[in-house]
Amino acid sequence: MTDTEALVRRYYDAFNEGDTETMLACLSDDVRHDVNQGETRTGKAAFADFCAHMARCYRETLTDMVFLFEPSGTRAAVEFVVNGTYLATDPGLPEANGQTYILPAGAFLSIAGGRITRVTTYYNLPEWERQVIG
Repeated sequence: MTDTEALVRRYYDAFNEGDTETMLACLSDDVRHDVNQGETRTGKAAFADFCAHMARCYRETLTDMVFLFEPSGTRAAVEFVVNGTYLATDPGLPEANGQTYILPAGAFLSIAGGRITRVTTYYNLPEWERQVIG
């Protein structure tokens, strides 16, 4: 396993364990975080704030993960299924009452200096809304 593979797998293992500190340790100080519906965030502090918000509103586990690594070790892609519970209403989204959802998603990552420098995540927000509205 390459250093990039180990880094990316450690990041996603930490996600599934709810271990934000380990996730942050995998990131560069100036990490760029592109979320599906929203503005780009830059830096570990912004990423930590995002993680705290997500932990308050959602409980998610990723399954069926497929990792793809570019040979130079500077890029990775991950396809997965998000298995989640909507815990608290996220502003601008439907009301939360413990709804569950299963949603395919994917992410693209850039790696430099032994750290993840970019995380870009994509999923189908209208499908998520359909599932939580019922």
